[in-house]
Amino acid sequence: MSDLKNVQPLSDFNWDEFENGSKANVSKEELEKAYDETLNKVSEHQVVDGKVISIDKKEVVVNIGYKSDGVIPASEFRYNPDLKIGDVVEVYVENQEDKKGQLLLSHKKARLSKSWERVNAALDNEEVIQGYIKCRTKGGMIVDVFGIEAFLPGSQIDVHPIRDYDVFVGKTMEFKVVKINQEFRNVVVSHKALIEAELEAQKKEIISKLEKGQILEGTVKNITSYGVFVDLGGVDGLIHITDLSWGRVSDPHEVVALDQKINVVILDFDDDKKRIALGLKQLTPHPWDALDPNLKVGDHVKGKVVVIADYGAFVEIAPGVEGLIHVSEMSWSQHLRSAQEFMHVGDEVEAVILTLDREERKMSLGIKQLKEDPWETIEVKYPIGSKHTAKVRNFTNFGIFVELEEGVDGLIHISDLSWTKKVKHPSEFTQVGAEIDVVVLEIDKENRRLSLGHKQLEENPWDTYETIYTPGSIHTGKITEIMDKGAVITLNEGGEGFATPKHLVKEDGSQAQPGEELQFKVIEFVKETKRIILSHSRTFEDVKEEPKKAPRAKKAKKEDAPVINNVAAGTTLGDIDALAELKAKMEKGE
Repeated sequence: MSDLKNVQPLSDFNWDEFENGSKANVSKEELEKAYDETLNKVSEHQVVDGKVISIDKKEVVVNIGYKSDGVIPASEFRYNPDLKIGDVVEVYVENQEDKKGQLLLSHKKARLSKSWERVNAALDNEEVIQGYIKCRTKGGMIVDVFGIEAFLPGSQIDVHPIRDYDVFVGKTMEFKVVKINQEFRNVVVSHKALIEAELEAQKKEIISKLEKGQILEGTVKNITSYGVFVDLGGVDGLIHITDLSWGRVSDPHEVVALDQKINVVILDFDDDKKRIALGLKQLTPHPWDALDPNLKVGDHVKGKVVVIADYGAFVEIAPGVEGLIHVSEMSWSQHLRSAQEFMHVGDEVEAVILTLDREERKMSLGIKQLKEDPWETIEVKYPIGSKHTAKVRNFTNFGIFVELEEGVDGLIHISDLSWTKKVKHPSEFTQVGAEIDVVVLEIDKENRRLSLGHKQLEENPWDTYETIYTPGSIHTGKITEIMDKGAVITLNEGGEGFATPKHLVKEDGSQAQPGEELQFKVIEFVKETKRIILSHSRTFEDVKEEPKKAPRAKKAKKEDAPVINNVAAGTTLGDIDALAELKAKMEKGE
């Protein structure tokens, strides 16, 4: 306290200034002027530099040397994730002082005011610039570059095809300006262009060292229906689908996956080394070289049908090892058929090796050999005279081809269809696909064909007809058909006969007509050719001549005998000619 008492007041202290808050000899305007001179002179709507003094998630505080600091939304700095306190940034003064006394600044507007000049300069100078990927759009992405919305095509994001564009949204990346449309102020940027410059050097080095047979590591870049593109480190090569595996490949996805790292061998390339053919299967031994050396003709193998055609099926018995089953080796049947009737792609089959050529890497297989050849013991199952049921396969003019079982065929000749009916074409008798009873007549083992009969299942009625239709006997018959050379007569006791026009004259001189039922005399009967020659006119002519011939019979019995028994003696010259012609035709089977 004593120290305080010894303190003396200042002799020049101005109590008026202290009480009034200012120096008495300095005006308030002078003080404000002195204060303003210590600050930057800032005009609204101009671009100035400022220093970042504070950063948080929502806003960035910038000092531009004004009496108050400006606040800018942090979103305006998304393009620059490396922003830090102390960085100098350009800002646009929107308002020196709002209602709250706050200095309003905008970094985005500051960038936009100079962005067009900057982006053009970046194109001219091939400058690497930073941009913020805002969102996806059709065909690519929208990038914020100096506040301008530039277009980044999908093909210009990377040297590799992009499968997921969304992973790039929100990223800040380096770009090159590749195109500007001055009229519409459109800007196109590329990130790929930066990578390509680096890869070009690598590419030249790789290409200069390429050699056929060289094994390289690559990354699966793209998979197509015809093959796989592999990135060898800036150089692309193609593995054709046939070079992926020794086995058959229907879809390359079965062998490789995208982004998979694989070893490949260089098979070939063009002079400029722009097209490089690669192989994957060549890195493993050929399956034929690893095939069981003990495998031989006659062995049974199992496999899967991988390809099928009309002429046969390819069966894979091991990856890359296939054998052909020709359609003729699928069945003992000799009928032309398609392989699809026996098997389909994907079927697991067992087969017998028929031929094996390791040098040519070819193998033929058969499946019919798994079953016994029915013709080896044909006489046992189908002896001559045995009766069976067959299936009609097809017709010819001379008969019917039938199948008794798979691989056993036979022919029924048209003459062996019926004892009595004259069949002009087999289609009159049966139809394709129908069943028919047969009897084995002959066996042709060498040509693998049976001769069959159908009529032989019944007794031959001509044995009976021989006793009924004796020459000179009279029978009732109906005219069923009339032709130029005569008529066909169906006899009541069975069978058919033939009469020439001369023998169809009735007693009143008129000609017999179809459908008439008349009496007919048998002139000739030949069992071997199944021929019965009839006459209606003889039934009444011979009755009239009998009284004249009777007395002569008593005087010369020897001469008269031929007249009674010889049919030819009672016929005219015209009749003989007609009969001779008819006989010749019937013997030919007409």
